[in-house]
Amino acid sequence: MRLRPVRLLTVAVFALAGLIFFTSFNTAKGTNIRTDTSLLKLSDLIQERSHKNGQLEETNSAIRDQVESLAERRGTDKAADAKLTALEKASGTLKVSGDAVSVTLMDAPPNAGPKLPGYPEPQPNDLVIHQQDLQAVVNALWSGGAQGIKVMDQRLISTSAVRCVGNTLILQGRVYSPPYKITAVGDPEKLKKALAVSPQIQNYMLYVNAYGLGWKVEDDGAVTLPAYSGTVDLHYAKPVE
Repeated sequence: MRLRPVRLLTVAVFALAGLIFFTSFNTAKGTNIRTDTSLLKLSDLIQERSHKNGQLEETNSAIRDQVESLAERRGTDKAADAKLTALEKASGTLKVSGDAVSVTLMDAPPNAGPKLPGYPEPQPNDLVIHQQDLQAVVNALWSGGAQGIKVMDQRLISTSAVRCVGNTLILQGRVYSPPYKITAVGDPEKLKKALAVSPQIQNYMLYVNAYGLGWKVEDDGAVTLPAYSGTVDLHYAKPVE
């Protein structure tokens, strides 16, 4: 008996549905592919690693203090000791004290609109702090003669990388959320002038004025920045053999 066109179409639809269900099952392998569970697990892992890295930094700092104490007891040549101290200051492994300036960056309110006439409605990326914004502040402070810089609670050194994933900061294995505070020890007037003349920060200020991104520069007075307490090992790529 020949199938009628309607029955033939019905059979084809059920066959296609079966193929879709089989493909979905094979892809999911028993998991719910309509949830963000995997993303949540990744977020939890990042937070866990950040907490563990913080604990390791505290342990490393304590061991470094013990090493420095033993070195002081042993005694060294004064000239060599002075040279070592200068190198340690330049590398960020010693505390640095002096007058300081702090810069705080903050996301705009999620429902922010243009504050000035002629500006378009903001896109989501216009309302959050980006990696280049933090880098612009750090670079400007270095160019202004900063003797040392701290981002959040961590001292920066020459190998420090300021990186953002979404609107979170990842710095030396630790994860931070806005507001972001950057503190620099140096001549306050030179530091603030360097911030004012930076083209990248001038561009950022357009979004501050238009959409309400956070920007605050303060004189902090006398401040002591902590020594860098993380590892100083260099990591580099190796060719595949």
